[in-house]
Amino acid sequence: MGKDLRLKVLTPDGTVFDGSVEAVYLPGSKGRFEVLPGHAPIITSLTRGVVDWLPSHPDQAVSVRDGAAIVENDTVTVCVQLG
Repeated sequence: MGKDLRLKVLTPDGTVFDGSVEAVYLPGSKGRFEVLPGHAPIITSLTRGVVDWLPSHPDQAVSVRDGAAIVENDTVTVCVQLG
């Protein structure tokens, strides 16, 4: 199996998730997109939608109102308002 990503999902109330994942799906302002290991560094705004990741199961998805994401060195840091 390939290299994993580290995903951190942060809200004003605290950390919702911090762990190793295979892929992250984000509701970007230009449309939903996927982040895999080796992704180029980016900073992007997020819109209303769902942040989810693989491996997935029912308690691993977060509905968001808005926020931002930073991807760098196989770490995805997502700062969001829940919604």
